[in-house]
Amino acid sequence: MPEYHPGHGYREQHADPRNRFKFMRPDDTPDKVRSGPLIFEDRLSEPSGSTDLQDVLTVYNNPYASLNIKQQRARLPIYKNRDHILYLCEKYRTIIIVGETGCGKSTQIPQYLLEAGWTNDGRMIGITQPRRVAVVTLASRVAEEKGTILGQDVGYTVRFDDVTDDQTKIKYMTDGILLRELLTDPLLSKYSVIMIDEAHERTCNSDILLGLLRKVLIVRPDLRIIVSSATLDAELFRDFFELNESSQSDLNTSCIMSVEGRTHPVAIYYTKTSVPNYIKATVDTVLDIHKNEIPGDILVFLTGQEEVIQVCELLSDGSSNLRDVDKLWIVPCYGSLPPREQVLSNNFSVPIELVDCGFVKLRAMNSDNGIETLMRLPISKSSAEQRAGRAGRIRPGKAYRLYPESQFEKLPEGTVPEIQRCHLAPVILQLKALGIQNVHKFHYLSRPPSWSMITALELLYALGALDEKCMLTNPLGLRMSEFPLPPMHSKCLLTSGDFNCSEEIATIIAMLQVQDVFMIPTRNRNKAEEIKRRFAAEEGDHITLLNVYTMFIKNNKSRKWCSDHFLNYRGLCRADNVRAQLVRLLQRFEVPLSSVRAATKIIRCLISGFFSQAARYHYTGKYVTLKEEFSFNVYKGSVIMYKKDYPKWVIFTDAMQDSIRDVSVIEPHWLYELAPHYYEFGTDNEVARKRAREG
Repeated sequence: MPEYHPGHGYREQHADPRNRFKFMRPDDTPDKVRSGPLIFEDRLSEPSGSTDLQDVLTVYNNPYASLNIKQQRARLPIYKNRDHILYLCEKYRTIIIVGETGCGKSTQIPQYLLEAGWTNDGRMIGITQPRRVAVVTLASRVAEEKGTILGQDVGYTVRFDDVTDDQTKIKYMTDGILLRELLTDPLLSKYSVIMIDEAHERTCNSDILLGLLRKVLIVRPDLRIIVSSATLDAELFRDFFELNESSQSDLNTSCIMSVEGRTHPVAIYYTKTSVPNYIKATVDTVLDIHKNEIPGDILVFLTGQEEVIQVCELLSDGSSNLRDVDKLWIVPCYGSLPPREQVLSNNFSVPIELVDCGFVKLRAMNSDNGIETLMRLPISKSSAEQRAGRAGRIRPGKAYRLYPESQFEKLPEGTVPEIQRCHLAPVILQLKALGIQNVHKFHYLSRPPSWSMITALELLYALGALDEKCMLTNPLGLRMSEFPLPPMHSKCLLTSGDFNCSEEIATIIAMLQVQDVFMIPTRNRNKAEEIKRRFAAEEGDHITLLNVYTMFIKNNKSRKWCSDHFLNYRGLCRADNVRAQLVRLLQRFEVPLSSVRAATKIIRCLISGFFSQAARYHYTGKYVTLKEEFSFNVYKGSVIMYKKDYPKWVIFTDAMQDSIRDVSVIEPHWLYELAPHYYEFGTDNEVARKRAREG
């Protein structure tokens, strides 16, 4: 178990002179048993599929649940700022609002604007969020507060799911949805106010949105932009939106407003030395808190679903051996859990302890090989402070950081904006579709690296989305931009008719939008792996996913069948919904719907989009990418691992850290046939000679 000591100079801290345990506790309260819930957060980075407990707690962690709705709203910290917010909206075009999580900004500001008449002319109030979970929960809460059915006065839109009608006045949506609306309505004529919430997340979509909204403001002085966040470089955003070029401050078009929260003191504890295994340290820390601290709740931050499940199982085993303490109630929370299983109480018990692993999973592109991977990285100081703040929302709390204070001091101040670390091909495709031809001169909040833009332009050209003058091709490039998918996915869909496998490709692409189709529990791992092998295809992961979906449909989308086969029922239902919408898009673009039994054609179609992600087997046991010759392991969840001998040539559609995932077996001459413009080699003989020279 790690040994902790209190941190210095951050928040209220006191040392326990008794030092009876390996934790330095901040008070002399007698030890009592613990009976509150233990909740885990999955901090996976992908906005479209991950659950942020912050989003859930904002809505459901309600200390005033016993009051009526009107009384609850009046108790929120932001309520006393209502009139001032409305005044600023009258005076300024852009308002930057900084308010701690729980102050009510996400649910109340849209209602204040509605009550003040900002929708009387038939226009809507639009609110964007980085994550779909937040969109749904916030819209549901506001609909409840307004006493309306979700989808009428208050609605939401996320990718592949629209719950609005012609009467909707408050619309929550992901930032990607609003970005796509700009394609058909460049001036956002349906909106009177746009609120960009959680702007500190700095996703690619939100950063591009901010740049486009700045352009819209120049043409539409009646539009109001609200940028809100719990932690924000407010001056950066204010200066970005300031349109007044004179020295007269009374002509300023943007302003900053701060809203006080209701945070309580949080005692911060650090480990005395570095932790070699934060999974084990998490389990040890939670069990020690459970045994020795007073009753309350524990909130644990981990990096993803797999870690959450692993720690839950280890804690279940560890707590079963404890004597003279109450049962530990373990509640996992991650994106693919059904909502009915994401159970949170309206009032958290006293007090709250928080355990922070100190890591997060983020997508980042390698500047050397141009491949975007999901990487486990240390969090930033601002993220650490936000996590710690969760412990002080209701009452004073404690935060245990699984790293030394010296390591905290070395963390970056904030997370690198996504636009400066991720593949820009989807961003540039969207900008081109919006008519912004010179993407280098676009007004970015934070300018992306030049090499990243060049890499994206090269890929889009290789995919056929751009011509030699970097203009969108017609029809391929234009059609690719209309898919709510990465360019490589949309290219596969649009060419699937040429391979007579559009039905299968629609299924595979839909399945690729789901995180963790197979649920492999630690306790029943052998049985789960045995069942997974029944679905496994010789051709690799993509045909395996096709097999899973086919059987899911044949078994009438049964929840029990999924449970018996260790499959993600909610994820498969979502894939089915996504597939239906992809099929409609294919029909719209007149791609013939056809089916084929030959797996070869399906994989060749995948190569048409993912030819840049091909690799060959190396004698070291790794796979080496063809162009840049970077080495990768095979992800442990790939069915390729079941093979006695690894295939010599593969393509992959995703990568994690140093591993490739979603892998299919290919023949090298397929690359020459389908992407001769991308690879310098020509015939099979040339490939063989090149490999022979390399030994």
